[in-house]
Amino acid sequence: MSEHTVSAYDEELTEMAGKIAEMGGLAEVAFADAVSALVSQDLELAKSTIANDERLDNLHQEVEMKLVEMIARRQPMGQDLREITAASRIANDLERVGDLAKNVAKRVIAIDSGLNSKKLAIGVEHMTELALAQVKQVLDAYTRRDAEAARRVQEADAEVDAIYTSLFRELLTYMMEDPRVITQCVHLLFCAKNIERIGDHATNIAENVYYMVTGERLPEDREKLDETTGAV
Repeated sequence: MSEHTVSAYDEELTEMAGKIAEMGGLAEVAFADAVSALVSQDLELAKSTIANDERLDNLHQEVEMKLVEMIARRQPMGQDLREITAASRIANDLERVGDLAKNVAKRVIAIDSGLNSKKLAIGVEHMTELALAQVKQVLDAYTRRDAEAARRVQEADAEVDAIYTSLFRELLTYMMEDPRVITQCVHLLFCAKNIERIGDHATNIAENVYYMVTGERLPEDREKLDETTGAV
């Protein structure tokens, strides 16, 4: 390729990375706002989180169209192909993070009451802090093309799974002890599962960043600790 063509291609890759970063920022805000609305029972914040998801969906469509165009025009190979493939998969994961955040916000409206247990609230907030940290760290790893940082994100997912399992068991206990809280607890179970899945999407992004940088698959060095799969 000529120097001009290479320069134009680099600019396209940079623009694409910028849109991925923008998607990441929107996904982070949506996630944080949804859980904040859940804990404080802020219905207006929940409604705005649901409405704002359209921005993330539209940006996702822009990224996908741009990637298809780049593949058609540039016919990338090697590292360039890995970068474009990873970007597509990362964009999909970020769009799903936004959807999961929107789902939590919808549950806030359905619950129509705050978290009655301080312990549960603390557990939800702690799991959120860890999952949100995963999202932030993996986006930073993508920006810096840092394979080692991506690997650390994968390792951090075990703690999110462990907290989810603990919350799951505690909510089941509440429902058995007091049938009056069953409806609220079921909504909270779905919220907790959505938060746990956001951690899974951060792990997916980490795997794609690692492959993009190294050309190798991120080793599966642990088993999932979520013992509740299929129950919610």
